[in-house]
Amino acid sequence: MKVILKENIKGVGSKYEVRDVADGYANNFLIPRKLAEYATPLAARKAEILKSTILAEKQIREKLTEKQIEILKSVKIILKKRGNDKGHLFEKIHPAEISQSLKEQAKIEIDPEFLTIGKPIKEIGEHMVGVQIGKNKGEFKVIIEIDK
Repeated sequence: MKVILKENIKGVGSKYEVRDVADGYANNFLIPRKLAEYATPLAARKAEILKSTILAEKQIREKLTEKQIEILKSVKIILKKRGNDKGHLFEKIHPAEISQSLKEQAKIEIDPEFLTIGKPIKEIGEHMVGVQIGKNKGEFKVIIEIDK
């Protein structure tokens, strides 16, 4: 039986794909759980349009990400933290903090999950923070200063 998937299903296919599955699997599992619908000609055309729209949005997001990462190369974020006289911080810097500072200082929004820190930042000075969103990679400087 041909069905149109409404969700990504491991081992079956991805969202808006037309797939041929066993009748029992479609009638007893996929359709009652609203994971798929019958592949009528009208529904198939609608799914094809939705699939191409999602693909176009994904390409636009990737291009915007590339531009943001290109801009990031020249960005320097300054964080002021409490620390001792030897330059050691009382607490380490978390990716969420860096993400928030990036948003405030450079007006660039990047989720903390895409930031990579080589080793924990626990000292003042310049540190490089990597960004990887999909296949796009970049890095920027984070400068830690002692807050008096």
